[in-house]
Amino acid sequence: MSDGVELVAALRKFGAEVVGVEAKKAGMGLPKSVVETLSAFSNTPGGGTIILGLDESTNFTAVQPRDPGKLVADLASTARESMDPPLQPVIELVEVDDATLVIADIPELPREQKPCYVKSRGMAHGSFIRVGEGDRRLTSQEVQQLLADRGQPQFDHEPVLDATLADLDAESVAKFTTRMRTGTNARIFRDEPDDVILRMTKVISKGSDARDHPTLAGLLALGRYPQQFFPQLNVTFVSYPTVEGTRAASGVRFLDNASIDGSIPTMAAEALAVVHRNMKKRALVSGVGRRDLWEYPPEALREAIVNAFVHRDLSPGSRGMQVQIEMYPDRLRIMNPGGLFGAVDIDHLGDEGRSSSRNGSLLKILEDVEIPGENRTVCENRGSGIRAMLAALREAGMSPPVFKDGTTSFQVIFPNHTLLDEETVAWLQLVGREGLTDSQCIGLALMRHGNDVMTNARYRAATGISDSTRATRELQDLVARELVTQTGVRRGASYSLSEYARSISEGRHRPRLNRRRQIVNLLLDRGELSKTEISDALDLGTKATEHWLRTLKNEGLIEQNIPGRGSRNTRYRVTSKGAQQTLFEEDRN
Repeated sequence: MSDGVELVAALRKFGAEVVGVEAKKAGMGLPKSVVETLSAFSNTPGGGTIILGLDESTNFTAVQPRDPGKLVADLASTARESMDPPLQPVIELVEVDDATLVIADIPELPREQKPCYVKSRGMAHGSFIRVGEGDRRLTSQEVQQLLADRGQPQFDHEPVLDATLADLDAESVAKFTTRMRTGTNARIFRDEPDDVILRMTKVISKGSDARDHPTLAGLLALGRYPQQFFPQLNVTFVSYPTVEGTRAASGVRFLDNASIDGSIPTMAAEALAVVHRNMKKRALVSGVGRRDLWEYPPEALREAIVNAFVHRDLSPGSRGMQVQIEMYPDRLRIMNPGGLFGAVDIDHLGDEGRSSSRNGSLLKILEDVEIPGENRTVCENRGSGIRAMLAALREAGMSPPVFKDGTTSFQVIFPNHTLLDEETVAWLQLVGREGLTDSQCIGLALMRHGNDVMTNARYRAATGISDSTRATRELQDLVARELVTQTGVRRGASYSLSEYARSISEGRHRPRLNRRRQIVNLLLDRGELSKTEISDALDLGTKATEHWLRTLKNEGLIEQNIPGRGSRNTRYRVTSKGAQQTLFEEDRN
């Protein structure tokens, strides 16, 4: 658990929503509402932290609990005995402002154990999730969705009793069985008749009437018209004239509007064509000059649209919901029923080795079904779709999409902008590219467009960096250079442009403080000082102080009183070179 004092300080500065913390006064003992928070954090991606002994109504001032030891015991007992499944939070006592606080980390439960609920209220009424700074009760549909996702769902290979083999497209079936006999697994299927291949691959299955029927996966992958049986298992497209999705001043409500039916291969191809006809060209500035590209890379769109079809929830309660594609002047949004499934979360989407399929049979079939008019199958089923999407966006100089995972829905949002346009390249030169990596320049550009807030996961997606530690190190370096401001700590840390960097972006060009001159003058005036004393005197963050001390030391302008990497007793002083050197007006790093 990170330092409790630092966590409370961040809570006071940034608020509970930013740092993922629930503060409770707990002056008279363990609050009754703590059970709802235990449920909520354990069901929410990333979990959360409960602090007992803080009064939120007075800016989180510390309030000494009557008996901190008993609070620890009561919280541990409640988590273990009042919750199902039992929870085991990591609990410790921390001294803050002369008060003893109880701080408990509540980890997120594995998907197969959700939902965690309050035993006395039952699963239907005692399951919660964290939304903003509050705990919200899960709806009955959300509870059922979590239960369905505990194991491997089998809705996709259920036989559709109203359908017959004649409802499969004969030409598509022939191509599929031929591919199975001649493909990678030809040794298994080479000598098998069509009906055996279709049964083995779960395109068809025997129903309760002992007859062969197409499965749901079979209809969606190879069916003539699946919507005959499931009218809403289709895709809709709407292009709006305004960013709010409202009517334009001219009274126009939609620029384009389409409802697309058919099998998944057909819907994917037609949906991509509809989006394409509504796109415009844009310019990308790179080292080799200017290139004209589509607003959204077709490869990224293809992966997002196919993913929406194959990973959507196919449980009975979700069959009335469509895949939806919405185009606005500033973004494109693709939504499908059903959140992320299995051992995958937002922060690790696209990571190598992380893949999970809600509809295993459907995906397996679509590996060998071609998209109409293209010499490629619908999907590879290798967990590479998100990586391909991110790579296509990076190649086009665009920011990564925003992923939003809800219990019963999933969204992919593509911002409509080019990161490295001519204006942004000029801005990067003004803020100072010296010493910055290419990935840091991309991160700065992303934060500049739309005032985006950056997280470690979003930075990795934008830059292609796979190492979370490296991403944090690069972001912290931008904080140290005072180009970026950090909000929140731990898993709630986010980053945005500093006022200095933002002022240049807005054409105001606020003067940048000469930290070299400030530090040297401070040391000349006061003599030897510690890092903390310098930081406090200049009201400079720890990371920024470390950056400038390191820079000045490397330039030979200051030195340590103790050789080596430094310790708590290390102090800094000006060298003879530093005392004689004329420092320039504006920092260059």
